[in-house]
Amino acid sequence: MARSRYEYETSPRKLEPDIAKRRKTQKRKLKVVEDLPRQDIKISREQKKRQTILTLIVIAIFIVLLTISYRNSQINEKFNQVQTLKRELSSLQKENEQLKVSIENSLNLNTIEKLAKEKLGMQKLTNKQTVYISLPRKDYVESASEEIIIQKQKNWFEQFVDKIFNR
Repeated sequence: MARSRYEYETSPRKLEPDIAKRRKTQKRKLKVVEDLPRQDIKISREQKKRQTILTLIVIAIFIVLLTISYRNSQINEKFNQVQTLKRELSSLQKENEQLKVSIENSLNLNTIEKLAKEKLGMQKLTNKQTVYISLPRKDYVESASEEIIIQKQKNWFEQFVDKIFNR
């Protein structure tokens, strides 16, 4: 008779024999496999070749990735330098514009007159303060036709040599 899933009994179901066998085999001690000495293990040349090629490929990939990361760090550093220089340039340009405006304001004649009156206590001239002088018509500028002689001071050795050769 086929066994159905539903059981009419109140007693617990017994373990099946397969489970009991498994538990018994698990309790047994594992056998220790002795390692063979290194000399007895032989690796073929093809396996050595594959291993060396694989290690070279891994090293090459590592070097390429290291180079790429170094280059990226250099690019980031240069980019940051450019950004700081741009900020510095913009601040200098703003300062330059402010200085130009202040120079233009200071060159205004009304501003100069105002500063002279307020800070220096100056006043405009009146007709009584004006003094006229007369200058003779003679020109006091020396003409360029005259020759200007500049004598260089000589040290004692040069003077001695001049006395000997210029007798």
